[in-house]
Amino acid sequence: MSYLKTNRGSVEAGLKYFLVGALSSSILVYGISLVYAATGSLLFADVAAGVGRAAADYPGVLGIGVLMIIGGFAFKTAAAPFHFWAPDAYEGSPAPVSAFLSSASKAAGFVVAFRVFTVAFPIGEIAGETYAVDWVLAFTILAVVTMTVGNFAAATQENVKRMLAYSSVGHAGYALIGLAALTGVGSGATALGASMLHLLVYGFMNTGAFLFVALAEHWELGRTFEDYNGLAREAPLACVAMTVFMFSLAGLPVGGGFLSKYFLVVGAVGAGVWWLGAVLAVNSALSLFYYSRVVRAMWIEEPDESRDIESYPSALYAAVVGAAVVTVLLLPGLAVFDVAAFDAAAALV
Repeated sequence: MSYLKTNRGSVEAGLKYFLVGALSSSILVYGISLVYAATGSLLFADVAAGVGRAAADYPGVLGIGVLMIIGGFAFKTAAAPFHFWAPDAYEGSPAPVSAFLSSASKAAGFVVAFRVFTVAFPIGEIAGETYAVDWVLAFTILAVVTMTVGNFAAATQENVKRMLAYSSVGHAGYALIGLAALTGVGSGATALGASMLHLLVYGFMNTGAFLFVALAEHWELGRTFEDYNGLAREAPLACVAMTVFMFSLAGLPVGGGFLSKYFLVVGAVGAGVWWLGAVLAVNSALSLFYYSRVVRAMWIEEPDESRDIESYPSALYAAVVGAAVVTVLLLPGLAVFDVAAFDAAAALV
């Protein structure tokens, strides 16, 4: 992240990520230690077996421990209000590094969170009559706040890279619906599986968008929306790919992002939290505003000054186009993965 030693933004991004990562890891480990103190084990099966007794005997210790674990995962996945490090870290990092942090790293955090909370902390045991902590309610609040804060903040940005950073916060809120919908009403496996599918599609959409920013940085275009004005005339294929990424991230039926959001809404409605699906729909409509700003700049706006793009890095160009092709193919092809995702979710819940 900060290997560009002469770039102040890169060094600042690395330092912020290191400090916040150390803090979040400390919170997570301390929460794990409290869970161990309450249950006497760190094995998922043993924690699940002892969590009911621990909720009755040590509700405060167990409750604080689980809340600290939630906070640790919220830091790792850049969920609001623990997201404050992400925009600066993503903006200062080289675009490929930002793509990895906002996609692969975030997905890994969610995968671990899904397994920890569904396997080690059965909601019926930990939030029963003792009410040690209702982690479904906690994730519901996190999902709503994260979606709303991420999208409203992205809508106010003039820097494309910061816009994508805040957009990634909003998508973290969408993925949190998978845990927020485990209410015990209906089949929570649908929403949890939909979150897994969304993370899959998001990996290609978001990585491709950041790689396009890397292309723009290679061409020394600048980072604002205005710097992209008229770019489609010099790089039409790359701009088509970026258009696919933007519209698919917004949930339009040009890529797999449409289907993954559809499954999230269906899962939320089936779990009895239809209003979470409504919040997702409203935030997706808002996201179309700032995503379309990039598309309008590339295809409609006139550049302020003439530019001459001489080099087209083949590897980076191929990666952008390849990610766009996969994003489009996932619209019909998500059926290949949905059975596996829903079966995996059903096995967890």
